[in-house]
Amino acid sequence: MSFEASMQFAQLKDSEDKLAAFKHKFYFPQINGKDVIYFCGNSLGLQAKTVQPAIQQELDDWKNLGIAGFLTAKNPWMYYQEYFKNSLAKIVGCKEDEVTVMNSLTVNLHLLMLTFYKPTAARFKIIMEAGAFPSDQYAVETQVKHHGFNTEAAVIEISPRAGEKTLKTEDIIAVIEENAESIALVMLGGINYYTGQLFDIKTITEATHKAGAIASFDLAHAAGNVSLKLHDWNVDFAVWCSYKYLNGGPGAVGGLYVHEKYATDPSTPRFAGWWGNDEDARFKMEKGFIAKPNASGWNISTAQILNMAALKASLEIFEEAGFENILSKSEELTAYLEFLLQQLRDLNFEIITPEDRKSRGAQLSLYFRVKGKEIQQKMLDSGIVVDYREPGVIRIAPAPLYCSFEDVYRFYEILRNNF
Repeated sequence: MSFEASMQFAQLKDSEDKLAAFKHKFYFPQINGKDVIYFCGNSLGLQAKTVQPAIQQELDDWKNLGIAGFLTAKNPWMYYQEYFKNSLAKIVGCKEDEVTVMNSLTVNLHLLMLTFYKPTAARFKIIMEAGAFPSDQYAVETQVKHHGFNTEAAVIEISPRAGEKTLKTEDIIAVIEENAESIALVMLGGINYYTGQLFDIKTITEATHKAGAIASFDLAHAAGNVSLKLHDWNVDFAVWCSYKYLNGGPGAVGGLYVHEKYATDPSTPRFAGWWGNDEDARFKMEKGFIAKPNASGWNISTAQILNMAALKASLEIFEEAGFENILSKSEELTAYLEFLLQQLRDLNFEIITPEDRKSRGAQLSLYFRVKGKEIQQKMLDSGIVVDYREPGVIRIAPAPLYCSFEDVYRFYEILRNNF
């Protein structure tokens, strides 16, 4: 890719962008009466303009139909969780039978760990990255304790090499091989929330299976952001939230993937609920759980219709845009951001996200040795929303559906002129 550090070039790129019009399908917060430039989709995606009418449709059906809405609403509520499967299967790279939506990320992580983390006296350890998102740490810690193990003995955290910020795949593999006789589960973030590093999920899964363990991933920062092939990579299970790149709204319903070798087997153990029961037997109101023969067999409670409506509206935009088109623009947009930042060699920061485009998504993490928080505040004052994480990291995520090349150039311009 050949770039230029000029507003004219950025505007030319926007004029050539076939996804440029999608920016107008979203609402933007305002600062000083103007739409912000929003680089915080890695924390909370923007609201699609179709969300309000989508929720209003469900409210109207509830008002006008009452209980009949489960079968006669415009989008019958009985099958609401099924409406997401086609889109999500494309986004995370799996079969429709392997994906469902329910609960929230951490709840789903706990539920799937109850299925897949089966520690024994000899094989009980869990491998994860040091500095994983706190909710993942909490879930792993408490699951280990629930099974009567000591966390210091059971949880292996992999850290970067001295003086480095990201993990090397060979180091992850080495730790897996060193503990091959004792690990039960490998649980990594697909993308590390702090550094923006995308792990080599395929290679890690292969090494995990060779060691006789379960391969699992938290895809909170990966779903809707990078190309995933969960089925082909033979990943055992994965979970994600929907309020970041998927734009499902605050507290949006979470998603999960279970490989078909487990998902299509009703005897796979799980914590059961009414909504995961086989639909032909559900209303017989009898004892004896009969799981649906797909990932929806992990559904527990009635679908959260009003919550799910926002995600449904967003995924319809993904379908319209085409996920491959979204990924292509994202790679180029992030590469342009990287190019511009490389022009600022005099500023006291480093990009800690991998330079290899196959090892990252839309997010670049900038580590400022000094004034990181001050710089973030200056960005906010200038109408640019970015995210700050201690110590000293500003995370910039130009989400391709509603960010432009001009947005990226304006960020660079403010950074260049003020610091």
